[in-house]
Amino acid sequence: MVTTGRNFWAGRSVLITGNTGFKGTWLSFWLTYMGAKVSGMSLPPDQDPGHTALSITNDQVKTHFIDIRGPEPVSACIAAVRPSVVFHMAAQALVRPSYQDPVGTYATNVMGTVHVLEAIRQHGGVEAVVVVTSDKCYENREWPWAYREDEAMGGYDPYSSSKGCAELVASAYRRSFFTGPDKTLCRVASARAGNVIGGGDWSVDRLVPDMVRSMSDGTSIEIRSPDAVRPWQHVLEPLSGYVRLAQTLVSPQGDRYAEAWNFGPAEDDCRPVSYLVEKVTQAWGEGARWHLSEKVQPHEAHFLKVDSSKSRARLNWNRRMSLERTLEWTVEWYRRQRAGEKPQSLTLEQIDRYEQLAGVQR
Repeated sequence: MVTTGRNFWAGRSVLITGNTGFKGTWLSFWLTYMGAKVSGMSLPPDQDPGHTALSITNDQVKTHFIDIRGPEPVSACIAAVRPSVVFHMAAQALVRPSYQDPVGTYATNVMGTVHVLEAIRQHGGVEAVVVVTSDKCYENREWPWAYREDEAMGGYDPYSSSKGCAELVASAYRRSFFTGPDKTLCRVASARAGNVIGGGDWSVDRLVPDMVRSMSDGTSIEIRSPDAVRPWQHVLEPLSGYVRLAQTLVSPQGDRYAEAWNFGPAEDDCRPVSYLVEKVTQAWGEGARWHLSEKVQPHEAHFLKVDSSKSRARLNWNRRMSLERTLEWTVEWYRRQRAGEKPQSLTLEQIDRYEQLAGVQR
């Protein structure tokens, strides 16, 4: 039976960087639902103006609007919040925009991570840090098996490369400043997840939000790489891993878990883009359709998945949702929101349903 962690999180001070992003908002909701005192460090939501009012918000979270590329505001925020646990999720999170702004991508994803960890080192008091990177941090060799945590970091494009760099930063800070009897007692781990989908994502140039916009407008969906294989998973799946990892880091034996962790879907859920597009358009109905883009596209990995056997064996973490259920919940969220239901209510309802799937005791 999975424990809820509510006793652990109740009243605990938590800082989420990037809390206005897709995963950050879902994590904010979940932790406040469990009783945590959540603060955020983020840029204002960068949404399509037509959808700003539809973004998920959490009025219980005090957000400090800060650009993590500046070290002084980051330091001041951490000193003011004095968190027990930090989830570092702030990032430039898309591959294609990283080709347009590589300098900004590296400044945010690499130096932003340095600024967060350095502020934690300087101020102390933080018990655990989960640095969220990406499955794309690995040197992708386009081979047919999944990547394990000890594989080489790399990345063809600036985004993927910057995430590999962020992993190296986390490792260096962990070993240099946060490990051993003479160093600060703070456990630093990193988390790598796959292609995360779910309601409330309005990012531009990301598959599901682009599909929802087209289907809502009644236009044909432009698809770039229908044969590319991705490890699809509902947003709550990796978040459950991040939460479990943070709890474990704070435990008496937490230093044994201060390392890198994969949180990916089952092997059968690593499917080509075309599979997801067909399933979503069928579920949406209303004449939803798609076509193959004729534009020349920048390089993106063709085949990518991660091995989560370490997380299953040592953290007792496992996925709870099949890809079919993931797509069902995702389409349901967007359709019900489009029909007038509040995003906040939909999000909390799905969190509650997920906890039931996971066997959480209330």
